[in-house]
Amino acid sequence: MMHTPIKVITVEREYGSRGGEFAHDLAEKLGWRLLDAELVAGAARAAGVDPRQAAKFDERLDPWYYRYGKVFWHDSGYSMAAIGGEHIFDSERMLALIKQEITDAAQEGNCVLVGRGAACALAGHPGCFHVFVYATASAKRDWFSQAFPRQAQHADQHLAAFDKRRAAVIRRFYQQEWCSRGLYHMLLNSCMGFKAMIEAVQGATGLATCPEAAASG
Repeated sequence: MMHTPIKVITVEREYGSRGGEFAHDLAEKLGWRLLDAELVAGAARAAGVDPRQAAKFDERLDPWYYRYGKVFWHDSGYSMAAIGGEHIFDSERMLALIKQEITDAAQEGNCVLVGRGAACALAGHPGCFHVFVYATASAKRDWFSQAFPRQAQHADQHLAAFDKRRAAVIRRFYQQEWCSRGLYHMLLNSCMGFKAMIEAVQGATGLATCPEAAASG
């Protein structure tokens, strides 16, 4: 893998680990594009829907009753096209559009992709390096309490629920376990600090001595 120059880094993250912030700093250090919420916005443009509507489906599955209804339509012989299915925008369609956004970005290269199954979508692709960011329970709890002080007493429940939703999306769409170590080249505890994390990624990818990275960093 390392014989191919790294042009894409994906960053998956536990909720509360500040992985998104790390990805921002990493992209800035490398002088690369950061694609986080931009992936959702791109899917919205492709589908011709309001970005605010698309954001409701971000890293979430459709409700069970909606998924059950879709199965019923198919099993009953109904054509989704006959009832306007080509215009239906749901989490399944958005995930497919986001996957296309991810693969298109990877073709262009020099980008940091945040979450949304990017490590799964690009598994085995040359020139891609996959990172998973986690943190201690106390660090995530402190982050949540500062971000949402009114819900601080329920921090653990919210943190666990958010990661459970992310895992469910990846399991359903990619048939992969979201936090499986085999998906990633590097696991980083954000408690070590962004500077050390960036240096670790640069060292592992060879980007620390890359002329392009040095020129833009």
